[in-house]
Amino acid sequence: MNAHLIFGPLLAQMLLTLGMFGLLAARKAQSVRLKKVDLKQAALDHSEWPAEVVKVSNNIANQFETPILFYIVCLALFQLNAVSAAVLMLAWLYVATRCVHGFVHVRSNLVPIRLRAFSAGLLILFVLMLVIFWELAHASGN
Repeated sequence: MNAHLIFGPLLAQMLLTLGMFGLLAARKAQSVRLKKVDLKQAALDHSEWPAEVVKVSNNIANQFETPILFYIVCLALFQLNAVSAAVLMLAWLYVATRCVHGFVHVRSNLVPIRLRAFSAGLLILFVLMLVIFWELAHASGN
């Protein structure tokens, strides 16, 4: 399989993060336009923004947690030439769990649903890391 295909889900995860920044900008602009925020206070205290803005901001912070591990895993899989159909499917599923997590986070913010999506993504990430360990163990055996 073409190892370069791993960059598809990697780029999709990056686009999700950039999309959240766009949504944050839109929600902040709307809050300012509707005079829902005191900009002087919000500049000093993040919690001064309306909940709709804070939810997106919190999700952006989440995009720099386990997704960073995902980027490293993808690069390692590429470098080890360990990209298979199963690995690629898992990588896309990881991105899907992040999309579900993000969508729920910035909309209803139902924690049980977010937790399920987060946990599924974490499990997928763990399996992908096991693939790396397997590949490294196999390579050192040669």
